[in-house]
Amino acid sequence: MAKERRRAVLELLQRPGNARCADCGAPDPEWASYTLGVFICLSCSGIHRNIPHVSKVKSVRLDTWEDVQVQFMASRGNAVARATFESKVPPFYYRPSASDCQLLREQWIRAKYQRQEFTHPERQEPYSAGYREGFLWKRGRDNGQFLSRKFVLTEREGALKYFNRSDAKEPKAVMKIEHLNATFQPAKIGHPHGLQVTYLKDNSTRNIFVYHEDGKEMVDWFNALRAARFHYLQVAFPGASDADLVPKLSRNYLQEGYMEKTGPKQTEGFRKRWFTMDDRRLMYFKDPLDAFARGEVFIGSRESGYTVLDGLPPSTQGHHWPHGITIVTPERRFLLACETESEQRAWMEALRKVVDRPMLPQEYAVEAHFKHKP
Repeated sequence: MAKERRRAVLELLQRPGNARCADCGAPDPEWASYTLGVFICLSCSGIHRNIPHVSKVKSVRLDTWEDVQVQFMASRGNAVARATFESKVPPFYYRPSASDCQLLREQWIRAKYQRQEFTHPERQEPYSAGYREGFLWKRGRDNGQFLSRKFVLTEREGALKYFNRSDAKEPKAVMKIEHLNATFQPAKIGHPHGLQVTYLKDNSTRNIFVYHEDGKEMVDWFNALRAARFHYLQVAFPGASDADLVPKLSRNYLQEGYMEKTGPKQTEGFRKRWFTMDDRRLMYFKDPLDAFARGEVFIGSRESGYTVLDGLPPSTQGHHWPHGITIVTPERRFLLACETESEQRAWMEALRKVVDRPMLPQEYAVEAHFKHKP
């Protein structure tokens, strides 16, 4: 009987919607919440175990199943659960994938099943109200210390502001929603709730690094920023659908890591720098947590004279790392070197994806304003 019940549960995985994790979309889930009636992956099952009053989990293949549990799973499944627990997810709310950090996946699961934010829209107020203020730990630009700073997000003014003192009249910085991006960077920042916020200042990228001890607070800030971006873009592009706008709300970096680079004359030695590929901006920093990039390179499309070549010119000297990349732009060549072949392949793939993509009209304007920095 136990084998038959297990086989019955395994057969349920063939039903539409059950072949991927209900929470992160990872293929071939091998766990299930028998109190919620969803099939989930190993990683998400660990998060479900942390809310035992809401969700109890079993292995589809290894655990013993009761008849009543099998019947409940058959009556529910991922599609039914999604229609219930995700019935009112705002279009701007970030739905994490299997590759996203633990914090985003955990708060998504807690929001769905524990707090039931997407069946009770009034519980979405922390990120839907159009205004948010509070204190975040912000990394100091010069000394690297994290200090508590007051942040204010106001959609009406189209800005995120922060203040060095809670009683300060004037903000230390005003970040326009139009040019703002936020991405979770726990490893880089050294905190599981670490968020990197970037904005443009005089057409150059500026980074700030923040966190909050409370994971829900940090994810609420992230989704409040996405909501502000969404409402700004709805006004900027009145004919656009939600599906057109949602990919523009926030973006993860295409690639990051150390490479060596040389200067424009290509006679000085190569220096190790931290590189970040953010859409069409390739930026380099002395340190991953620097506030300003040392330089930025616009990566256009093949039609506009941009190419990415494997290796370096034969005469190149001064690089310690063996795996070269040459970026050809209309103005000059950029010579880079990676420590390993796998890193070189990852960078080549990321760069070529951008070069192979035709440029949008607004990107030509960015290219025109862009000053290649040595």
